Amino acid sequence: MIKDLQNQKIVIAGGTSGIGLATAKMLVELSADVTVTGRDPKKIEALHVSDPNLSAIAIDSNDRDQLTTFFSKFGSFDHLIITLSGAKGAGAFPELSLDDLREGFENKFWPYLQTIQTAVPFLKKTGSITILTASSTAARLPGTAGLAAINGALEIMVPILAKDLQPLRINAISPGVIDTPWWNFLSENDKQETFHQFSKQIPIGRIGMAEEVAQAIVGVVANNYFNGSVILCHGGLS
Repeated sequence: MIKDLQNQKIVIAGGTSGIGLATAKMLVELSADVTVTGRDPKKIEALHVSDPNLSAIAIDSNDRDQLTTFFSKFGSFDHLIITLSGAKGAGAFPELSLDDLREGFENKFWPYLQTIQTAVPFLKKTGSITILTASSTAARLPGTAGLAAINGALEIMVPILAKDLQPLRINAISPGVIDTPWWNFLSENDKQETFHQFSKQIPIGRIGMAEEVAQAIVGVVANNYFNGSVILCHGGLS
């Protein structure tokens, strides 16, 4: 199956850091033709220097016009992977700012749908869409109701979209607590303490790595019989 990814054209929206970038590097090693997008020009420029075999383009997935222009110029391609993320929406519900939660939806839920809608006309029917959600939908941990709402809204659509978009495949990978730049809103000490506390609740006994989630994404993209599924990659967190 992995050999089938050779020379396949793949777009990773939000692929300039974290899980998206780890996936991009893995796919390049498998000889796929990978283009990543992101809205931070500095990250794009850094990738041009550090990963010359990786095409990187500055696009704000909240901007429909930018998406339309990009996919129209890019043309037909095989697989779309969306790893856009946002840190808004977390917190104990009694004190949760609903403005922050609304911003969380604006930064993740709507850009995902907008990217999919814009890309579908250019995706080959033998290809796939893989989206990154989060296991806040299943873990049911205190303080994650807002995050669960955002990611759960995406996950509940997956099996329905598999029918709406058939024969194009669509799946979601739902990671747990992963060591990525998503956690950089915390100080280093607070981040390590948070990881330590989460590790106690994870049966595997540690925080996950971006490369481990990337392996799950690549496996789903390469396997032509995965469809309409939400695959947990969380070390047993529940």
